[in-house]
Amino acid sequence: MADSAENLTSSHSSPGSTAGTPKAWGGVFQSATDSRVERFSESVSFDRRLADDDIDGSIAHSAMLAACGLMPPADADAIRLALEEIRAEIRAGRFEYTISKEDIHLHIESALTARLGDAGRRLHTARSRNDQVATDLRLFCRRAIDRIDAGLAGLQRAFLGFAERERDLVIPGYTHLRRAQPVLAAHQLLSWCEKLHRDRDRLTDCRRRTNILPLGSGALAGTSLPIDREHVRHALGFEAVAANSLDGASDRDFACELAFVIALCAVHLSQWAEEWIIWSTEEFGFLRLPENFCTGSSIMPQKINPDVLELVRGKSARTIGNLQSLLVLLKGLPTAYNRDLQEDKEPLFDSIDTLEAVLGVAAPLVAGTRFDRERIATTLDRGHLDATSLMEALIAAGTPQRTAHETVGKLVRRAMTKGVSLEELADEEFSADCAGWNGTLRSALGASRAVGRMASFGSTAPARVADQITAWQQRLGAAGGA
Repeated sequence: MADSAENLTSSHSSPGSTAGTPKAWGGVFQSATDSRVERFSESVSFDRRLADDDIDGSIAHSAMLAACGLMPPADADAIRLALEEIRAEIRAGRFEYTISKEDIHLHIESALTARLGDAGRRLHTARSRNDQVATDLRLFCRRAIDRIDAGLAGLQRAFLGFAERERDLVIPGYTHLRRAQPVLAAHQLLSWCEKLHRDRDRLTDCRRRTNILPLGSGALAGTSLPIDREHVRHALGFEAVAANSLDGASDRDFACELAFVIALCAVHLSQWAEEWIIWSTEEFGFLRLPENFCTGSSIMPQKINPDVLELVRGKSARTIGNLQSLLVLLKGLPTAYNRDLQEDKEPLFDSIDTLEAVLGVAAPLVAGTRFDRERIATTLDRGHLDATSLMEALIAAGTPQRTAHETVGKLVRRAMTKGVSLEELADEEFSADCAGWNGTLRSALGASRAVGRMASFGSTAPARVADQITAWQQRLGAAGGA
């Protein structure tokens, strides 16, 4: 997060004094702004992150003004060069911020005017801070979407690589945190690729609605000056121009939508973290997490804690809270711009930062994790994971499903009472509960054989999982970096 207002310079330090810096909007005012209002209402402590986007938008806007005869071409050239100088100063940390200039937009315009005089004063022709801010925020979100999408693709590739390494490993599958049916480890790992793919789809859809140009909407009503909004749209790479100036200057649906996509993605990552935390416990012992992604205890020397996964799980709460903040912010606003919208940036920035931070550690953590094959093998026959396989074998032999279900249930109870697996029951014990039992039905017993019998599309059948791996290799190879 950017520096707080306390770290910015101020025109006056005493409470209640009035600031002496002229305001871009101050012509009608007879009194200077109270310094307490300046400190309360500033946003440059956080919206300075929009500097690149503001400069890009201003360069495109000035070029359009020159093309439309609203600014001398020489002024547009001078503005472009001066703005690039300002950009370089900001990136180098040499640019000074002060609360009296409110936001990053006025900071940049003020610095430009100080360099160019009247040429700088012409830049704000045919635009308002309302449509300027909305444009900057869309440009910022568009870049963030592309970075997040690349991060998600990298995480998908990490899960795919893990699945490729473990394509033959059979593990217990769970529902209700109880052993249910056996699955290939690769099948389970690829399920995360599916969730992340939906997240990427939502990002793509969100980007389409984000990529609408509001500049030219003015404060709310447009402008009487002969501007060319298509010129700016093309220069900035937007797909379309906002059709209604009232809506264009004030719409923040795209911000809420991005916050939602981020929150849902964070929930998916929280679910993954929770599962791997459980799987890496001594009680389960399925996974060995990379120690360089774990931490220790200050009092218990033996501890190797999954703190990274716990933080992934915990940080999801921030993104959910940020989404709620944005929705509550918007729920009571009347048509057109209201200053409340200044409060949209901090929660949105925080959600973006949080997800990017999580993605930065998630992929290498996945790449460094291994299954404990020996531990899994020693416990794989527990829980009668092959019960459904036996039931379906009976169904295939002509037994009605409900009858087959009841029959296998009785056989499982018999095995539980004896403390053995289904496979360990003798034929006469099967015959006692299962009319028409024959030895060929034993081919349905055992976790590995149960997995091998699967056939349906999308199932954990080895051939189907191999197809999934191939499909993901092709998909991520062609579009993984998009």
